[in-house]
Amino acid sequence: MMSTAAGAAQLLAVSDLHIGYAENRALVEGMRPGTDDDWLLVAGDVAETVADIRWALETLSGRFRKVVWVPGNHELWTHPSDSVTLRGAARYAYLVELCRGLGVTTPEDPYPVWEGPGGPVAVAPLFLLYDYSFLPAGCATKEQGLQYAQGTGIVCTDEYLLHPDPYPSREAWCRARVAESERRLAELPGDLPVIPVNHYPLHRHPMDILWHPEFAMWCGTDLTADWHRRFRVQTMVYGHLHIPRTTWHEGVRFEEVSVGYPREWRKRSGPPGRLRTILPGEGEER
Repeated sequence: MMSTAAGAAQLLAVSDLHIGYAENRALVEGMRPGTDDDWLLVAGDVAETVADIRWALETLSGRFRKVVWVPGNHELWTHPSDSVTLRGAARYAYLVELCRGLGVTTPEDPYPVWEGPGGPVAVAPLFLLYDYSFLPAGCATKEQGLQYAQGTGIVCTDEYLLHPDPYPSREAWCRARVAESERRLAELPGDLPVIPVNHYPLHRHPMDILWHPEFAMWCGTDLTADWHRRFRVQTMVYGHLHIPRTTWHEGVRFEEVSVGYPREWRKRSGPPGRLRTILPGEGEER
């Protein structure tokens, strides 16, 4: 894959656009590819309403060669301000069809293969949710963890707006999603590197930096703790934490690519809304 603009194609990523904020919507309006062949990975939390999600993904898919989207918890909320009142799996299915109408790749579609600099590599959009296994220290069960979180005043809004229907619980939905994603990843060629894209990290280590450690319960699952080794992961792309940074775990690069809320990105020294380059990586041809 070579670009018809100056330079080689790039695999870029962003998450947590939260365009319900006017400042963040303006950032999306300004997002442009660097070349005609750039791909953009969008790792969830675009917005809470279907209208805003549609606007953002339609805007971005009209500019980038390919856009890959995975849901964050905010897209899955049945928000009182949204005219679409679907819950749980039905809401997710509705968003998948919306994306397909825009030409946006979802976790329900075949995994595309990036053939540009640093490739070939399979890009695997995932929708895994969480199962409360990232418990606070000293807690042995979900119930203990939630009680502890309530005592600190840190309880995710998911508890009120993210419904698991028709599953009996969010953790049951998570287990089903993990099983399906595990099956599909195992079917990939054994010599093909993978870039998983998920709203939450596949491993718990990025949570070590959280100011409120109890929030980790809503940030992933221990069921994926070894996936970065099992599935030849080249780079793991995620968001949700609103702490954009690069970490390494057992030789695998983890990229948190979120924009976050205006009150957060105003404090950072770099320009807001910067798209993160996943490929080409350091030392690879540009």
